[in-house]
Amino acid sequence: MKFHHGAVGAAAFLAQSLVSAAPVEKRGILGPLFEITTLGGMTFKIHQVPNQKFRGARKGRGAMAMAKAYTKYGAPIPNDLLSYIEKLLEELGLLQPGAGNDTSASPQGEVAAIPQMFDSEYLSPVQIGTPPQTLNLDFDTGSSDLWVFSTETPTNQVGGQTVYNIQQSSTAKLLTGAVWDISYGDGSSSGGNVYLDTVSIGGITVENQAVESATNVSLAFTQRPDTDGLVGLAFSTLNTVRPTQQSTFFDNAMRDLAAPLFTANLRAAEPGNYNFGFIDTTEFTGEITYVAVNASTGFWQFTSAGFKVGDSAATTSAPHEAIADTGTTLMLVPDDIAAAYYAQIPGAVNAAQTAGGYVFPCSATLPSYTAIIGSYQAVIPGEFINFAPVDGNTFADATTCFGGIQAVPAGFPFAIYGDVFLKSQFVVFHGGETQLGLAPKPL
Repeated sequence: MKFHHGAVGAAAFLAQSLVSAAPVEKRGILGPLFEITTLGGMTFKIHQVPNQKFRGARKGRGAMAMAKAYTKYGAPIPNDLLSYIEKLLEELGLLQPGAGNDTSASPQGEVAAIPQMFDSEYLSPVQIGTPPQTLNLDFDTGSSDLWVFSTETPTNQVGGQTVYNIQQSSTAKLLTGAVWDISYGDGSSSGGNVYLDTVSIGGITVENQAVESATNVSLAFTQRPDTDGLVGLAFSTLNTVRPTQQSTFFDNAMRDLAAPLFTANLRAAEPGNYNFGFIDTTEFTGEITYVAVNASTGFWQFTSAGFKVGDSAATTSAPHEAIADTGTTLMLVPDDIAAAYYAQIPGAVNAAQTAGGYVFPCSATLPSYTAIIGSYQAVIPGEFINFAPVDGNTFADATTCFGGIQAVPAGFPFAIYGDVFLKSQFVVFHGGETQLGLAPKPL
């Protein structure tokens, strides 16, 4: 691999590098570990851009988010949830009555896929090829494939996305014999060929990066017109390329970064940013607490010791494994934890059969949820947990709302701390020390 800093990127981030050049203390469970500085290596900041097709808080979005989580992690979508979504699609005129939800009859039978409702709110621009082609991609810490819509994608599977034009890139090289394939819990899949090409993010370039070209795309992605693919930021051991796994962009670039880490500063109702190679001390308050990551699963997996609800000083012990996943919208926790949280909200019920999960009166004032992670207490404000209306297209005309904290599907080996959690925290993904850092931030 060869790496270089683009001229524009160097100029754009010089000031940031100087501002953040002071040593930043890393604190782990046992105290300070070491210091890092951004001088002498590469750094960059990548700002998210709004997805213009995103429709925000809309009826049924909560159920769709649950279905997406099931699908992403290969779990069958429960019949109750499928039935509810089918009725919702019929009501919205997006599915003919009686069409059925038997996904076994068709590999593309994705009743859970619906335009806009699967869309990401914010995307990140990535340049691929020579000359560079800009695609808007999801940054996903829950997967490890960089895959894109391309000129190899069947035209009937392209729904408005910008495609990677392989023929127009002078640096694209087919990785002969290599293929990739991702299967989903609803019976669908995406897959295709693999090319080595130049990829630039935020002014830093990796040459001969594996770019996975889709020759088949799941309908759920076809119906996301502004999402041109994914950048996987989990560990490379999750990469699906066969016969030889390929390294992620982060793993390839990490050795030349000023520090072997990236940070996620996701925001509620506005674009956030990712920083690679440095920690911007203006983006958080207080100190960063680091906890160990179990990378053996390929995910950014850590242990949560328990939780507390609202302003109570009492902490409930509920040890569980969890992963930090920017590619999952909701926060999915063990069912006993979800039940304990909603027990504190008058009128809240688990309406899995009629709404897809826990719901509550929209008029309710939601308490905060605090996740206990090592010595750190990660507070999620109650307003972040009011995720979407259930019986109206806006919060203003709805009486029942869907919770952003839900029960993880039965049999999952870990909880999934998705965007509902991550938007409330400043998060450091430290590849060099295999740690996760957490700090409060202005909300």
